[in-house]
Amino acid sequence: MRAPEFWYGPSPAHGWVRGLLMPASAIYGAAGWLERRFSRAHRTSVPVICVGNLTLGGTGKSPVAAAIAAMARNAGHKPFILMRGYRGRLKGPVTVTGSHTADDVGDEACMHAAQTRTVVSVDRVKGAEHAVREGATLIIMDDGFQNPALAKDLSLIVVDAGRGFGNRTIFPAGPLREGIVGGLDRAQGVILMGDGPAPPEVMAARRPVFRAHLRPVNGHEFKGKRVAAFAGIGRPEKFFATLEDCGAEIVGRHAFDDHARISAAALEMLARAAREANAMLVTTEKDHCRLGRPRAGVHVLKVEAVFDDPAAFGRLLSPLLARTRP
Repeated sequence: MRAPEFWYGPSPAHGWVRGLLMPASAIYGAAGWLERRFSRAHRTSVPVICVGNLTLGGTGKSPVAAAIAAMARNAGHKPFILMRGYRGRLKGPVTVTGSHTADDVGDEACMHAAQTRTVVSVDRVKGAEHAVREGATLIIMDDGFQNPALAKDLSLIVVDAGRGFGNRTIFPAGPLREGIVGGLDRAQGVILMGDGPAPPEVMAARRPVFRAHLRPVNGHEFKGKRVAAFAGIGRPEKFFATLEDCGAEIVGRHAFDDHARISAAALEMLARAAREANAMLVTTEKDHCRLGRPRAGVHVLKVEAVFDDPAAFGRLLSPLLARTRP
């Protein structure tokens, strides 16, 4: 789904729609609080780092999880990514391989698996134990902050600095998965992704705050090139802006809902429009994973999370990374 306008800014429907949805938000928030309050968390034999957020939609969790996995490998660990496998048909636990598709395990799991051993499991506890049996010395949860079943040794909240917490209301009246104060209280650190001020609630929480940015890995491939871009992510406009920052001339912009399935007919239409405009057809890594095969003729802009002060972030992780070694 694409975030409604009234979640993040004024719109003609802002007041009455939000008010109409508030009872549902109260029920959603109470149900989540009760689950977290009365669940008993299972602890695994290896450390667990959770990279989550307080809002629905993309904030940059997956690139942060990938960056932590790289740091863990450099420290001598065998990290595994653990995730639910959103919109995948497999319930797991299953270790993602090259034979799996986005329809099987979800687009983000396919993307992670190209770099880091990845386990998909609707039941996070079973998924964690599966990862340990497969040789994991560290588990990195991509999402799952609100899931109380698995004990976390370190929880990090990723906040889109350009959007913050929107209208500060719990879903469906707003973008929040839970209350801001309660969520920040359970976290040991906050990662501000992109430019923009830290929300006042973050500063009041007195948690370590780390600034990070998404940096193009192969942006030079698009410098001076005409491109037709498409994306089905939380904020497609960020992808388009990144391409422009790389020096690309965007001659076509096509935004889809987050995690949208792009049919073969739609892809052919996009490819035809790109050819007619004498442009490269470009998308995100996550969208590329959802296209299936073949994917010939579709170029990918790859990005990575880079911390403004990597040494400070490394100091937060170092006690955990030193706890268990292969």
